[in-house]
Amino acid sequence: MNGSRKRRGLGGWIFLAIVLAIYGLAALIDPSLTGQALGFFARAMRQVLPVLGLVFALLYVADLLLTPQRIRRHLGEGAGARGWVASVVGGVLSMGPIYAWYTVLGDLRRKGMRTGLMAAFLYARAVKPPLLPLMVHYFGLVFTAVLCLYLVVFSVINGILVEKLAPPARGSGFGQPEES
Repeated sequence: MNGSRKRRGLGGWIFLAIVLAIYGLAALIDPSLTGQALGFFARAMRQVLPVLGLVFALLYVADLLLTPQRIRRHLGEGAGARGWVASVVGGVLSMGPIYAWYTVLGDLRRKGMRTGLMAAFLYARAVKPPLLPLMVHYFGLVFTAVLCLYLVVFSVINGILVEKLAPPARGSGFGQPEES
């Protein structure tokens, strides 16, 4: 946006006003039920806010540490084997919904991460460490080990193929490292 502020609509404030109005109406109709709902909300917030605080602190620290120069050095064009290992291990250890990782990887790409390393990361997410004991129970240790080995090896092969077949776009800004 080059220094200009993004214009935001009033949708969030309107939604808040509607929710408050509904709570006010509910308080008029059944004050005890509204009190129970607000009590539940307060207990949930006491549990969630410390975790959210930790998440925002970690995001802040990560943003300070993950400079474009570091990303280019460790996950950029000259990353080498350590970059592939970091991407695969990161993919295996990553948790949560995939769409959350798209924004993180997009930010890393803008800071200089290679396309192939992103593809390897996403492919390696198929290995789920918390589910491995269950998989061993149902399919056996040999099958699980061979499948996980194949997933790891093919994540690297997939990353190499993605780099060969879909090079980063030049001149469009997409896929270009940001300058700083």
